[in-house]
Amino acid sequence: MNEEFFNNLHDKQREIADVPANHTIAAWALRLLDLIFPERQTHPDRTIDQLKEQFVQSEKELISILNKTKACEECNSELVAKHFFGTLPELRRVMYTDAAAIYEGDPASSSEFEVVRTYPGFFAISLYRMAHALLQSQVPLIPRILTEHAHSATGIDIHPGASIGEYLFIDHGTGIVIGESAVIGNQVKLYQGVTLGALSVEKILANTKRHPTIEDRVIIYAGATILGGETVIGHDSVIGGNVWLTSSIPPYSTAYHQPTVKIVDSKTAH
Repeated sequence: MNEEFFNNLHDKQREIADVPANHTIAAWALRLLDLIFPERQTHPDRTIDQLKEQFVQSEKELISILNKTKACEECNSELVAKHFFGTLPELRRVMYTDAAAIYEGDPASSSEFEVVRTYPGFFAISLYRMAHALLQSQVPLIPRILTEHAHSATGIDIHPGASIGEYLFIDHGTGIVIGESAVIGNQVKLYQGVTLGALSVEKILANTKRHPTIEDRVIIYAGATILGGETVIGHDSVIGGNVWLTSSIPPYSTAYHQPTVKIVDSKTAH
């Protein structure tokens, strides 16, 4: 390694703002989730005044994060934080619709408590919803840090820019990818390995709708890939496992992949 290498690293240090570590930002979000969902804690027992104080403290932490990341150089961090915390009652209501969808849709689930406490799909959706709310206030960087934390923990990759309705059901979830401009309606079910992606990844298309629209009550089974910003999956449709779609289908459709499977009885094969 030559001197130029170290000089470059030294100069690069000066360009980096005093941004809190990713795990610090994620830890703030997880503490907030603990407040929103007592199910995540062990026998919580706080007075109403104590609860209020903890939310005030969480809001102060967000303001500090916004200031340190310079996320609000062109906005007021206190106003952004106040707005975000003002949305929490509605965010919590919507998150509970996701818990209800998972509980009702998964025969292996014994309770909504189990969903909130243990299901990776619910965890990933919840962090996405918090990240999306921050992104709607034009907050950079932090929303992506939150969804990438969920991604690393669950294998579920939801871009904070995606628009997702209520009662989202994610079963298992590993390998799910939901792109930035994807639009998902209400009561949609997604199984593991589903990709809602783009037909092209050219940088020039960054600000266009590149990802599909999934209307209400669509079921998409494991391994299905749906691509393109003009692709619309009509409501009440079923997309079978391993289907590859790059064009729209009307409501009440069924799309399925028909592989050829040959089974040979080894006892009679010779």
